[in-house]
Amino acid sequence: MTEKTVSLATQAYDKIKENILNLTYPPGMPLTEAMLAAELGMSRSPIRSAIQMLQTEGLIVSDYYKSMTVREITDKDIKELYQIRELLEGAAFRLIFASGRSEEYSYRLEEKIVRMFATAENTYEWEIADTAMHMEIISIFENERINKIYENNLCELIRIGQYSVRNGMLISKTNENLKKMIEYMRKGDVKQSFAILKADHFEIGRDSALKAKRYLPPSKLR
Repeated sequence: MTEKTVSLATQAYDKIKENILNLTYPPGMPLTEAMLAAELGMSRSPIRSAIQMLQTEGLIVSDYYKSMTVREITDKDIKELYQIRELLEGAAFRLIFASGRSEEYSYRLEEKIVRMFATAENTYEWEIADTAMHMEIISIFENERINKIYENNLCELIRIGQYSVRNGMLISKTNENLKKMIEYMRKGDVKQSFAILKADHFEIGRDSALKAKRYLPPSKLR
């Protein structure tokens, strides 16, 4: 591959992936090299390379007949990912307080929450900011293996999070609740602060995503 082709393949990869994550290409949407090449104004060669990378990541799947679609999100995916989030972040939150670092982490998380307020009008950008906030919580472990588990699932969490917003999870309310969470953290109140995280980011997020997936047609998710 020439340097130019590699660069075009990277550009194609970045744009197609962004369109998958922001639901421009919703789960289950058929894709073809010709369609993607036309949309991105590129030849098929870099598109093909980008598709191969996205197939490796599991965001694009193909069947026996080599038809390509954006990977679906199942109820099982949603339930399992939120279970992982609650197990890891519940343990992380307890460790933050047990180690006497709740005030420190209140400021670290506040930096991420400021970004969430700034992106409140853009669901996709807000979800990116939200995942950064969750990554900050688990940073307390200082464990690269745990980080990998989260990083490997971030793409699905971003897509699923947008389902949640489209069916009942209010960004403005969630942001305000996170401000309250920070206040409780600075008071050393692990129970109240974690209760907010649990309600908004585990239970409401999960349940809203499940409802949205069942009741919203793909056109409403674009």
